[in-house]
Amino acid sequence: MKLPQIRPLWGRLSALGFAVAIAGFLSDRLSKWWLLDVYGIGERGIVEITPFFNLVMAWNKGVSYGLFTAETAAGRAILIGFALLVTVLLGLWLARVTKPYMAVALGLIIGGAVGNVYDRVKFGAVADFFSFHIDDVFYWYIFNIADVWIVAGVGLMLVDAVFPGKEPDSAQK
Repeated sequence: MKLPQIRPLWGRLSALGFAVAIAGFLSDRLSKWWLLDVYGIGERGIVEITPFFNLVMAWNKGVSYGLFTAETAAGRAILIGFALLVTVLLGLWLARVTKPYMAVALGLIIGGAVGNVYDRVKFGAVADFFSFHIDDVFYWYIFNIADVWIVAGVGLMLVDAVFPGKEPDSAQK
């Protein structure tokens, strides 16, 4: 009788992915600490940096674009639990990747997700600050550094989906 093979929880690119995740998380925390506690963005209102970019304090109680707003502790717990589940699944995926840029992509998403989970646990909502706009006609959603890392990671994954490239040789594994 052949026993089923247990998939590894740690792969050859896991260290790279988790190093990127830690760097992403720390850069998000540093930016939020500075904007909230040092700069005091909450007391400043809208700060115009350029004609198309403002700093503004926004607390997002939902997910992207404020969808699935969670006003209750149970709602926040569901969002936190879902984000942590996705993060664990991404970590398991990371153990199986063979391309360094995919490890970076997963690390960026993990780091950004953990940064936003930290906010939900500490503040009950995610702190967002960056607002791009065109005059008073078009405003992009308000976001933070964690969101930038998540979007960059998903972007790298899309590049891989469109231009998959060649898998490394098994000798390089």
